[in-house]
Amino acid sequence: MRFSLFKRQPDPDRIEVAHAGAIYPVAVKRRAAARRMTLRVSQATGEVTLTLPERADFALGRSFAQNHGGWIAARLAKRPAGVPFEPGALVPLRGTPHRIMHWTKLRGVTRAALSSDGEPIITVCGEAAHVARRVKDFLRREALADLERAVRVHTATLGIPARKITIRDTTSRWGSCSSKGHLNFSWRLILAPPLVLDYLAAHEVAHLKEMNHSHRFWALTHKLCPRTEEAEAWLKRHGASLHGYG
Repeated sequence: MRFSLFKRQPDPDRIEVAHAGAIYPVAVKRRAAARRMTLRVSQATGEVTLTLPERADFALGRSFAQNHGGWIAARLAKRPAGVPFEPGALVPLRGTPHRIMHWTKLRGVTRAALSSDGEPIITVCGEAAHVARRVKDFLRREALADLERAVRVHTATLGIPARKITIRDTTSRWGSCSSKGHLNFSWRLILAPPLVLDYLAAHEVAHLKEMNHSHRFWALTHKLCPRTEEAEAWLKRHGASLHGYG
């Protein structure tokens, strides 16, 4: 809870918006830098957020959200359906659909393989209750290995080393670079075609030299990854769908 500037009354952290018989929870946030009321639906998490300028009247903000119930419903309807990590599910690995197969109850290594009829599969061993966790752990390991290789190639070209590489499950960005030279990436990049992962590695490595998005930065990124435009176009079209797995 927080206090609005003039009313000195606490804003609720969340409101409900009704539309066509459905109720949608909406998070409420105030931002000093906000110039107008805005609604946002995260395609990664499905969270709906109402952002208000510091001096905006809360009642007007609530009315603004209520009047956009149809828009909220439409945006949520466009979110890709979730795909749990369970036996039989199809999950992309480096852009190629793989079917999850619960191989045996005996413990063993989760790995990518081909079935007897040539279908790409991810074989999982151990108890069925642990399939989802084992698949996610496998994908995280594969993502880290691929990203470490890509970063090594690009830092060798750049001549500036990365101090640390971390894998996370971020929803607002695919990668980041700190002023200390630490690179962070979403493990979900392993679901995308290799070009996309390579581009994100090049993008963050370029930040080791240019901590901005200037013309110099983009020129460097294109030098490291000549197919930058193609990778960004893929992310724009398909990136949100990667958050639906698991």
